[in-house]
Amino acid sequence: MTTKKTVQPLADKEAEIIENWKLLLKWLFILGALTAGVTYALAPDTGTYQPQALIWTLMIIGIVVGIFYFDSDDVINIGLRYLIFGTVVGAVENLYFVGIHITNFFLGIRLYLGPIVLTIVVVYFVKKYFLNK
Repeated sequence: MTTKKTVQPLADKEAEIIENWKLLLKWLFILGALTAGVTYALAPDTGTYQPQALIWTLMIIGIVVGIFYFDSDDVINIGLRYLIFGTVVGAVENLYFVGIHITNFFLGIRLYLGPIVLTIVVVYFVKKYFLNK
């Protein structure tokens, strides 16, 4: 005797697809931050070391993550993360021996967060002033 297949409702499928995309974007955000941090931490000199392909790739990933992953109403919290990383960069640069590597790690993450924060601010103002009817 054949068994009857249960069909998922359309709302459940859409929720599952949205959840999968959010998971993918979350991991893109985390891997982008770690890649930027480790690349700058291992760089011999961050003043002259500029991997152009990596910078453009991380900037595009940051813009995509800023548009689709973060909520634009959460501008304050994400902006605070950016400011906190800037403060950490300034605070740990004077540590003996490991300070330069820790500073460069947080500098890489801060440079990665910059396009994300800027994108979220733009999305916030577009939603507030242009799409609000």
